[in-house]
Amino acid sequence: MATFKRRKAKSSIAQFPKVLRPNKNIERSEYLEHDVADPPVRRRRGIYLLPNAFTTAALFCGFYAIVMAMNLRFDQASIAIFAAMVLDSLDGRVARLTNTQSEFGAQYDSLSDMVSFGAAPALVVYEWSLRGMGKLGWLAAFVYCAGGALRLARFNTNIAVVDKRYFQGLPSPAAAALVAGFVWLMDDLGFHGASLSWAAWAITLYAGLTMVSNVPFYSFKDINLRKPMPFIAAFLVVLALVAIFSDPSKVLFGLFVLYGLSGFGVYFWRWFKGKPVSIVQTELEHDDKD
Repeated sequence: MATFKRRKAKSSIAQFPKVLRPNKNIERSEYLEHDVADPPVRRRRGIYLLPNAFTTAALFCGFYAIVMAMNLRFDQASIAIFAAMVLDSLDGRVARLTNTQSEFGAQYDSLSDMVSFGAAPALVVYEWSLRGMGKLGWLAAFVYCAGGALRLARFNTNIAVVDKRYFQGLPSPAAAALVAGFVWLMDDLGFHGASLSWAAWAITLYAGLTMVSNVPFYSFKDINLRKPMPFIAAFLVVLALVAIFSDPSKVLFGLFVLYGLSGFGVYFWRWFKGKPVSIVQTELEHDDKD
């Protein structure tokens, strides 16, 4: 009986052309270089120079006020705090106009405010008048400094739930203007701080406690300077500048005294009208549909 030889089964490798067969001489990394994606390149994160330059200048004014208070130059120390207020009002506006807002800038601004409007006014009034009161003096200065820190921390955490038209509590620049303005005015009139210890103590304590209160103070944020204004508004601005430069210490202190008391006027007016006294939004707003 005739026998037949079986054909050997062809291997699977032989079914592919040679050009597609893996070459053993090629390194594995070279063979898989097209299958592995390149790792993402990290971009360096920088900071915006222009708005942070204004913040640095405000921080310098606060530090300069501390140095001048240690050298018993209380008039220059008070003027430096007011200069820090002007610079602090500019850095945020510059950042918005140039579209250079950043989280770094917001945190840096808060730290600068703590020095310029928290530590500096407390040290200035302590060196000017509260030192001679002993424990009561430095406790009042500490209440002001702690109130400034708590005020800034609450502002950063409640910024999304607070009515933009009002500040929750006396803003720290206005509180610093109350304290530094009083020192500047009395020093300009020739009074010594030792003779006005209780008045300085009361103003310092009032400013520190009002900063952490829930009293609403008008923020002026709803005023749009880009819209056209009547001619009388420009004339009133000129009159205000003339009044300030004619006698800065008296006019500025008087203006901030009125502002420091205005919050309580708004508080009791809202309470009398039956409106919510708190400016913190606790419920989600929704449109009522009939």
